[in-house]
Amino acid sequence: MRTMTSCLVVGAAALVSGVVAVAGLPYTIVDTGQVRAYDATKEIALPHPGKPFFGQDANYKGNQPSYRDNGDGTVRDRVTGLMWQKSPGPKRTYRQAVTGAAKCRTGGHDDWRLPSVKELYSLILFSGEDPDAMGASTKGLIPFIDAKTFDFKYGDTANGQRVIDSQWATSTKYVSKTMHGNETMFGVNFADGRIKGYPTSAKMRGRAKTYYVLYVRGNTAYGKNDFRARGKHSVMDRATGLSWTQRDSGKGMTWEEALAYAENLDLGGHSDWRLPTAKELHSLVDYSRSPDTTRSAAIDPIFHLTQIKNEGGKPDFACYWTGSTHTRSGMGSAAAYIAFGRGLGWMTDRRTGKRALLDVHGAGCQRSDPKAGDASRYPYGRGPQGDVLRIRNHVLCVRGGTAKVQTEGPALRVVTGRRPPEAHGPERGGHPDFVSRLDRDGDGAVSAKEFDGPARHFKHLDKNGDGKISKDEAPKGPPPGRRPNRR
Repeated sequence: MRTMTSCLVVGAAALVSGVVAVAGLPYTIVDTGQVRAYDATKEIALPHPGKPFFGQDANYKGNQPSYRDNGDGTVRDRVTGLMWQKSPGPKRTYRQAVTGAAKCRTGGHDDWRLPSVKELYSLILFSGEDPDAMGASTKGLIPFIDAKTFDFKYGDTANGQRVIDSQWATSTKYVSKTMHGNETMFGVNFADGRIKGYPTSAKMRGRAKTYYVLYVRGNTAYGKNDFRARGKHSVMDRATGLSWTQRDSGKGMTWEEALAYAENLDLGGHSDWRLPTAKELHSLVDYSRSPDTTRSAAIDPIFHLTQIKNEGGKPDFACYWTGSTHTRSGMGSAAAYIAFGRGLGWMTDRRTGKRALLDVHGAGCQRSDPKAGDASRYPYGRGPQGDVLRIRNHVLCVRGGTAKVQTEGPALRVVTGRRPPEAHGPERGGHPDFVSRLDRDGDGAVSAKEFDGPARHFKHLDKNGDGKISKDEAPKGPPPGRRPNRR
């Protein structure tokens, strides 16, 4: 039986805790792969220093993704020192995902494990694009993982799944509960580019919820931080080589303001601070902590994050901007954030029609917000679980690492079609959340494909029979239909 005693790497290598990692770092952050730049809505040429929107993900080139297909069903990540299975195989229940690792013999190895969410998130690429949640075709879609290296799969629409039902399991369980008391694990959705809390045992339409699974081996130090305070203002993570502001911005701001705040920050004798990428910021999450279990943010207490009152009036912690745009249909009106507080959402009881504000995805989830706008226009959030929208999020800044400034990028793409729904406010007339929640192509109405209820309800609401539910036809109460799936 073959064993791996070292990993092929890029750049200088050193032995750390029994593993080989880039430049002697056991927790090397891989670049997101985002090379295109965006303003508050659309793609733009890469900004130059001092110009609006400079400092975003595409302006900084880090450790580039680099894989080697070993030809035996395994893939070696040259940057992180991790080895992966190439194919997830069929979906499995969470129990099957956990127990299957010990039985796995891919590539002749017997030390496979179910990855932590930090390990699995190392594979995410923000060159992907968020698809229509209710779409049926995968043609032209771009996933948030290297589909040339890994055998990526969208949801099986032929068997009643949605295109976005591509949730991949991890070993990281939430220390609290989501929804109405669900035991929860944090999974990565490589179809829509998010981390959310998913049930470990709940059933969907009478069947146990299932997930794709990639087992991992090697570099057992990956995902483990080694923080040291640097004076009164910053924290060094000796595991990643990154330095962070010890305190946050103290207030929320739009994405453009967050970029400018980071680029103009002069703190601790350093002026090279920047807004972190999604993968850099995610490296700070401490999944052993949460507001409900430790009365803290999901981050090491060496950091001092501003406490807020959430939409339900409870003590909580903010969401934090990243420099990574979360694209959709070639547009860029949303950016990724990490929730160090509860991952809140408004869930509607289909029997009573009443809404409840719940921790739907957990502290440590990664979702996205519009880069600009008025959060009051989204009183009950957006998406299948009514994700709370704040738009003005807080900021932690980063410096160091291998990031190099980029001001030249690929040629701009010509994007046709309407603006995505993130750019739209609420509809007037009818229920204030109905059209804005379901209108995914941004035409101000809800088509049969976008509608999330039974076909007979759609026909009832489409009074003029034009195939769309307009703002004037929208229901006056909560939208009818089935209870949304866990996205």
